[in-house]
Amino acid sequence: MAKKQEAEKELAAKKAELHDAEDTLVKEKENIESEADSTFIDEIKSNAWNTPEDDFDWDKDEKGFGNYSDEERAKLENLYAGTFNSVNKGEIVQGTVVSINNKDVVLNIGFKSDGLVSLSEFRDTPDLKVGDVVDVFVESQEDANGQLVLSRKRAKTQKSWEEINEALENDTIITGFVKSRTKGGLIVDIKGVEAFLPGSQIDIKPIRDYDIYVGKTMEFKVVKINHEFKNVVVSHKVLIEDDLENQKSEIVSKLEKGQVLEGTVKNITDFGVFIDLGGVDGLLHITDISWGRIEHPREVLQLDQTVNVVVLDFDDEKKRIALGLKQLTEHPWESLDTSLEVGSKVKGKIVTVADYGAFLEITPGVEGLIHVSEMSWSQNLRSPQEFLKVGDEVEAVILTLDRDERKMSLGIKQLTPDPWKNIADRYPIGSKQKAVVKNMTNFGVFVELEEGIDGLIHISDLSWSKKINHPNEFTKVGEELEVVVLELDEENRKLSLGHKQLEENPWDTFETIFTLDSIHQGTVIKVGEKGNIVALPYGVEGFCPAKHSVKEDGSVLKLDETSDFKIIEFNKENKRVVISHSRIWEDQRAEARMEEFNNRKKEAKAASTAVKKVKESVEKSTLGDLDVLAQLKEQLEDEESGKKAKK
Repeated sequence: MAKKQEAEKELAAKKAELHDAEDTLVKEKENIESEADSTFIDEIKSNAWNTPEDDFDWDKDEKGFGNYSDEERAKLENLYAGTFNSVNKGEIVQGTVVSINNKDVVLNIGFKSDGLVSLSEFRDTPDLKVGDVVDVFVESQEDANGQLVLSRKRAKTQKSWEEINEALENDTIITGFVKSRTKGGLIVDIKGVEAFLPGSQIDIKPIRDYDIYVGKTMEFKVVKINHEFKNVVVSHKVLIEDDLENQKSEIVSKLEKGQVLEGTVKNITDFGVFIDLGGVDGLLHITDISWGRIEHPREVLQLDQTVNVVVLDFDDEKKRIALGLKQLTEHPWESLDTSLEVGSKVKGKIVTVADYGAFLEITPGVEGLIHVSEMSWSQNLRSPQEFLKVGDEVEAVILTLDRDERKMSLGIKQLTPDPWKNIADRYPIGSKQKAVVKNMTNFGVFVELEEGIDGLIHISDLSWSKKINHPNEFTKVGEELEVVVLELDEENRKLSLGHKQLEENPWDTFETIFTLDSIHQGTVIKVGEKGNIVALPYGVEGFCPAKHSVKEDGSVLKLDETSDFKIIEFNKENKRVVISHSRIWEDQRAEARMEEFNNRKKEAKAASTAVKKVKESVEKSTLGDLDVLAQLKEQLEDEESGKKAKK
């Protein structure tokens, strides 16, 4: 411990000595600098400066070099300036190759120094040699190293932009190299500037494989430039269209109606075929391909097929050409069998079915219409689709034939006997028959007695007792009904039938049962805003108006609720029964009030009689009292007069 303390004291003493030595050195340094400064100042003060004369020539040196007159100086300056070009940043100038090394190309552009351009910018000119002249862009007159900075790439790009803008303004053609494929088109290199060629602008026909154009040099027209984003859009299609337009004009100028041309099937659509006539397209409509009906042009023609077509019409201004193929052959109507006439039977295939009928093709190009009314003897017209469909092979009878107008009407029902012949023998008036419900309307039911024999049951002839708003409340399609023949019009093919006539009219009996003010029990079967329909006995339905459906407690009758009803109206002719539930308890209340009134009246009468008797009794008593008083008065008077006489 003692040794450590001694070592620390010794270390502290040495530090103190070192500090004192540093202070001494600093003071000595300050003294030396102070003495040097004072000596320098004294020397400056002691020196005597010579003042130059007024005509001193600063350009002269001790040896007399540069002693030129003003005229000589100006001449030499002009000679010196002529050896350099005026170069500005951002300019495009021509430079001569001075030397070529592994990294750079040295160019002399007539400036005070040569410029360097990276050798990589000359990859497109592998044959570059000393002495060649090239265009370069001045990026900087002097960089940090004092070197002139040039760029051939920027010179090419800027010059290309100028050429591209000129091509757009003047609508001229430029050449470009297709570099690669991109989404929706191709990338084209136009002298260092990348342009976009959309797929729709490559050719006039759709292109399926863009790769076949990669690596090709092609001609284009500039169609759009975006200066902000430096985007260029080009088109090769417009060049083809211009050539085709010239060809079209030449071809159309030589066209004539009826002219037969050879063409190639270029495109097939649902409505027709486009035929290439050698530079101009014509449309062959589907209706002009074949005399017969076809669903699609592909049934007859194929892509790239060579065909002969006839010119039907053309438009010089719009360059539209209408072509025909079927017109090269004779119309089928011209070769139609001359033995065919009205009443002849023909066979064919159904080619079209419409709402009004179907077309039967007898031979390709010869069709006849089978109207829906000629498909069945039934008067209940149905849809043609219920009888026929496309592709059916059927037999028909010729009803009308016009070879000049090329029209023919056919019938199918004529192949079977007319069921309306001698119908009165089979369905006499009043006879009972069985029929099948075929259709329903608001006014009645159409039924079929047999194939071709239809009849109508009017809605009023369905039921004696039920009020029917629509026939579907009574029957349904396909159901069998018993009917009675009411009327028969053989000439107009009309048959009137009835169903309720199978029974006697029950309303004659109902008239004696449902008399006015009679009460019957019924059940609510239908609830409406104006009133309720109530099922009464014997299948009769009555109508209970809303105000007559109120119960005694103020509530109203509900569906399926059974209660008593009073008949307030009965109309046999219109089969109308009006009933009331409210009338029952209202009448009961009225009777109760009447009875109460009568009772009160009787009580009042009895009271009146009693009062009268009392009055009579009182009057008699009063009169008797008066007689007694009178007698008493007379007696008193007599007594008083007697007293006076005595006096």
